[in-house]
Amino acid sequence: MSEPNIDQPIERALSAQIKLYYDVIAAPARSAPLLIALHGYGASKWHALREAKLTAPDGFALAAPQGPHQHLREPKQPGGPLRYGFGWLSSYRPEESVAIHHHALHDMTESLVDEGVADRDRIFLLGFSQSCALNYRFAFTHPDMLRGVIGIAGGIPGDWETSDAYQQTTASVFHLAGAHDEYYPPPRVTNYGEQLRQRAKDVDFRSYDAGHEISAKMREDIRAWLMARV
Repeated sequence: MSEPNIDQPIERALSAQIKLYYDVIAAPARSAPLLIALHGYGASKWHALREAKLTAPDGFALAAPQGPHQHLREPKQPGGPLRYGFGWLSSYRPEESVAIHHHALHDMTESLVDEGVADRDRIFLLGFSQSCALNYRFAFTHPDMLRGVIGIAGGIPGDWETSDAYQQTTASVFHLAGAHDEYYPPPRVTNYGEQLRQRAKDVDFRSYDAGHEISAKMREDIRAWLMARV
């Protein structure tokens, strides 16, 4: 029997709890339709909630969770105070970030339904940029939880064609792309509509005269799309 190599490290792991913060605006009526909005990389729940308020029709409850990965951003003005941004993914063990995202959305949704804030059958999930593909992962892994999912200026899961985790869903899908988006240009997204229809029957894919942003026309179309499905 050989002696153990005491110079060779053995990787171990500890489980720890983290807090994920989210903002909520309840609608006047109980059990209202709910729009959950997720920010992109470097933003915060404040940005997501602002977008939800600009986009959702009257009578919707709103929720905006904040990504777990914090980082410093450059000051807006030279010598100004440091700013903080948040992200949803880490390049180190990204599957753990995906699991945190799924767990957070599931628990937050269940809590808001149990409190009477949200109607379980009218829950919509919106994601911009980095959170777009993450939300698609959630929507197609939990095919009975959402009434609809909205992806803006983002991608679809990289393992869309190979993973057996994604299932057929009755949820409606609305993907909005910018014709001048430097991160997701038209050649990259041109097949997204066809790919999403592999697992969803109601898919709307539209391109806009916009960059990597949420334009006024996008907000207008999302509002109409939501109203048609509540």
